[in-house]
Amino acid sequence: MRRFLQKLRYVRLGDVASIPVLLLAAPFALILRARRPHIWLICERRGEARDNGFWLYRYLLQNQPQVDAVYVIDSASTEAARVQALGGEVIQWGGLRHWAYYLAAEYNVSSQKDGKPNAAVCYLLEVYGILKNRRAFLQHGIIHNDNEFLHYENTRMGLFVCGARPEYDYVRRSFGYPEGTVRYLGLARFDGLHHFQAERLVLVMPTWRRSIATPARFSRRLDTPREFVRTTYYRKWHELLCDEGLKERLSRHGYRVAFYPHPNMQRFLDAFREGCEGVEFCDWRTCDLQDLLRRAAFLVTDYSSVAMDFAYMQKPLLYYQFDLDEFRANQYKAGYFDFVRDGFGPVCTTEDEAVAALASWAERGRNEDEYLARCRSFFELHDECNCQRNYEAIRDWGNHEH
Repeated sequence: MRRFLQKLRYVRLGDVASIPVLLLAAPFALILRARRPHIWLICERRGEARDNGFWLYRYLLQNQPQVDAVYVIDSASTEAARVQALGGEVIQWGGLRHWAYYLAAEYNVSSQKDGKPNAAVCYLLEVYGILKNRRAFLQHGIIHNDNEFLHYENTRMGLFVCGARPEYDYVRRSFGYPEGTVRYLGLARFDGLHHFQAERLVLVMPTWRRSIATPARFSRRLDTPREFVRTTYYRKWHELLCDEGLKERLSRHGYRVAFYPHPNMQRFLDAFREGCEGVEFCDWRTCDLQDLLRRAAFLVTDYSSVAMDFAYMQKPLLYYQFDLDEFRANQYKAGYFDFVRDGFGPVCTTEDEAVAALASWAERGRNEDEYLARCRSFFELHDECNCQRNYEAIRDWGNHEH
């Protein structure tokens, strides 16, 4: 009851307004389920078609046409055309039709925990056992923190996909899922991380900070760039981007820099442009992240799981972590992954360390053997069969119940 009351604090008026639409959709869902009993409803976030959901949907259309697969996305999104071009059935996010398909689907499949017509209402339906459908979680990125919001008591997912062996062992042991629910299958999008051609590009990609950009707990004083530029987060990343010595040493070897902050931080992209000549600033709405990862030769990040995708490609990277204690206290608790012991590149806590590590790599031009070995041991599955394994796990899940 206490947990239920805590969740109610985050319910908005728009969430309550979804309930009549849900009730209205129920009879249509019964008809739809009778006519099409085996729908796979696939999605990511409202306007996204770039992650594991998109890759699985693409695989199903091209390789398993017998599957009744439907993709959900906001038609106003810049990414809607990408999924529509595949030629399958695509429906509009939200509204009566989405609710009907959500209720009728045999499988609800998403790369996001909140990939639902309304996250708050669906949370109540799913976690409290009102709706007993099959829900598969494809994941958004490999877990390396103790993400409590993904514990079984907060999701009741029936299938939880993992992308690496250590992650699988940790989630199965620590997140409370029933035996057989957590599966090591590989992330569907990993199929696109083979046969790449790296360019002389350094990708700088820090993750977000809860104290700056979480909608539910947002501090209004940081809602303007003028206040944002006073944060340590801004100052540290801006100084690194604008470091003239680093730019000179990278350009000496023909490298350029691209900056792609987490979508939650993109509202402040213009603030980072101040005084940073020669840096490419990437808007998440128009830049294809996987294409950037494939093209980049080196990655600079902090705590982002994007490092896992880079490590899957066995490319060199470094972690710039100037606020680890604050991050652990305010955002994510530590999990099984120790950045110094297990990381795929050096951990730097100062700008000087990060500049020196980057410059050293640029002169060397290749990854270090120690980090290559860590990459290889972390990903036991390293092939182009990730989508196939995800498909077979969902298919066989249903067959076993029958």
